[in-house]
Amino acid sequence: QVQLVESGGGLVQTGGSLRLSCTASGSGFSINALGWYRQAPGKQRELVAQITSGGSTNYADSVKGRFTISRDNDKNTVSLQMNSLKPEDSGVYYCNVRMYYGAYRTYWGQGTQVTVSS
Repeated sequence: QVQLVESGGGLVQTGGSLRLSCTASGSGFSINALGWYRQAPGKQRELVAQITSGGSTNYADSVKGRFTISRDNDKNTVSLQMNSLKPEDSGVYYCNVRMYYGAYRTYWGQGTQVTVSS
């Protein structure tokens, strides 16, 4: 059984910083890519950042230069450092993990709220 546990959301003022983390628990799997998505009220879920098993990263244009995604392979953890936050960064952030676990599968975290006040 694979579980994703997220932490680190909260309320911050414009220009502030937050760090999100997500850990995959369980055994017998091989992680390919990890990422963070977000969903604002009334909007579709969108990719924020992604990191592959080889360390290649991909960012939404709106967060380039402000957010940094990283992974710890030993701990099966992915983190998202968010700096210079803006009100439009507010939303529920979801961890996404693509892995091989008997078959190729995608798992989602429970979501963590990020609110940036103006």
